[in-house]
Amino acid sequence: MHSTFHSLSAISEKDAARLLSTETALGQLGLEDALRIVRYMKPKRIKVGSILVKEGEKVHNDFMMLILSGDVRVESQSGSPDEIVITVLGAGSLIGEMGMINNSPRSATCIATTDLAVAILKRSTLKKILAEESDLAARFMLAISSHLALRLRDTTIKLKKFIQLSGMLQDEVYMLMDAQTAAPKKIRRSDMPTEPMALRTLPTALMSGFTPLSPAKTKASPVKSKLGNLQ
Repeated sequence: MHSTFHSLSAISEKDAARLLSTETALGQLGLEDALRIVRYMKPKRIKVGSILVKEGEKVHNDFMMLILSGDVRVESQSGSPDEIVITVLGAGSLIGEMGMINNSPRSATCIATTDLAVAILKRSTLKKILAEESDLAARFMLAISSHLALRLRDTTIKLKKFIQLSGMLQDEVYMLMDAQTAAPKKIRRSDMPTEPMALRTLPTALMSGFTPLSPAKTKASPVKSKLGNLQ
């Protein structure tokens, strides 16, 4: 297969193969196999600010991309009104390999933060490799599977840390709620009982010491005596 990398004067097929076989891409793929895969890929230059893939896209999801030079910002909306930056990818990183394999919607948006040089492998080309070089295709798919497994493991570790952090924050909230409930209520002057109210609400133990006077034993008041005389 003739070289197609003449359009990228500063990057050769061997350079691209070395990047494809790094740990950030397909570390299990040998350099010789990587060089054979690169010869099926199409090199392309992309301007800064271009959207490489868009989150949720179901149409243009039949390719993967190897970054040869430049930086890419990966972001996701994740249910919030603003985009959240997940990570920044550089040379030797892959984009879109899951969509190329299973035609799934894009999981994030990737934007070129600098001018890029990339190498693109389409699903139709992958089928061609399967037909023409089945042994190479098998090793390539095994390398991609290993790459995706490592990414899943990394995501699982991050998810566990997030769950731990969420649990710690929840415990802090519960502690604050408990402290607020246990704090004594500040009594205002207007909330204090008046004297008659206080007398009516004296405990039974205190009230038992008082013996009310019988009306029969009380002396008639002078006013009542005079009124009796007038009658």
